[in-house]
Amino acid sequence: MPKLIGWFEAVVLGLIQGLTEFLPISSSAHIRVVSAFFGWEDPGAAFTAVIQLGTEAAVVIYFRKEIWEIISTWTRALWTPDLRKHHAARMGWYVIIGTLPIVVLGLAFEDPIDSAFRDLRLIGTTLIVFGLVLWFADHTARNKLTLDRHLSFTHSLIYGFAQSLALIPGVSRSGGTISAGLLLDYRREEAAKYSFLLAIPAVLGAGFLQLFKIGEGEAPDWGPTILATVISFIVGYAAVAWFLKYISTHRFTGFVIYRIILGVVIIALVSFGVLSPTP
Repeated sequence: MPKLIGWFEAVVLGLIQGLTEFLPISSSAHIRVVSAFFGWEDPGAAFTAVIQLGTEAAVVIYFRKEIWEIISTWTRALWTPDLRKHHAARMGWYVIIGTLPIVVLGLAFEDPIDSAFRDLRLIGTTLIVFGLVLWFADHTARNKLTLDRHLSFTHSLIYGFAQSLALIPGVSRSGGTISAGLLLDYRREEAAKYSFLLAIPAVLGAGFLQLFKIGEGEAPDWGPTILATVISFIVGYAAVAWFLKYISTHRFTGFVIYRIILGVVIIALVSFGVLSPTP
C-alpha cells in the first residue's frame, strides 16, 4: 500500500522543498524533520526525489540560456574541433564528470539512503557538522576564481564528490558543493551557479528513476506527489533568484547559525523522546 500523504501535507512539503532546495540547509532534512514533528509518515526517498523535479525545473528555466549554450556547444564540439576549447563545451564535460560520483555512490548506497541515512540523529549531526564546514569555507575563501577561466576536470570532480555527500539528508546538495567551491577559492556566486548546474542531471536522473515507484509499495500516491512537485517549482524559482542575489553581497553566516540551531533542536527532541529517530 502507498504511504498516506494527504493534500495538506503535500502543500506543506512542496513549500518546504521549494524554499530549502537551493539554500544550504538541506531540503531532504527539512522534509524528514517536518514530517516527523507533525507525526506524519516519512514520505521516503522516492517522494523526496520526485518533488525535487519541480525545483530542478525551476533551475532549468532560470538558467535556460546558459544551459542551451552548454548543450548546443558541447554537442557541436563533438565533431567541430575548433569549439572544444570553448567555455560552454568544456562546461558540458565538467558537468558530466562532476555527476559521476553521485551516480556511482547513489547506486552503491541505495538501501541505506532509503533507511539508515534518514535517522534523525544522523540528520541533526550532519546539519551541525557541515554547517561548520560551510562557515570555515566561507571565512577562509579568497573569492577570486571564476568558472569560465578556472574550472577544471579536477575541480569538477571535487565538486562532484561534495555533491554526493548530499545523499545523506542534512548535508545539503548546495551546501556541500558551495563549500567545496569556496575551499577551492571560487567566488560565492560562481560556486553557487556551478552547484545548481551540476545538480540538474543528478536530480533529474534520480527523480525520473523514482517516478516508477510512486503509487506502489512504500511510496506515496500520485495526486499529492504531483501537487507537491508543482508547488516546489513555483516557490523554487523565486528562491533561486533571491538566493543568487543575496549571496552576491552577504556571507553564509545566517544559514550556518540556522543549521546549528536546527541540528541541536533535532538531537534534543530525539534525546528526550519527543521524536523517534527512525521512520
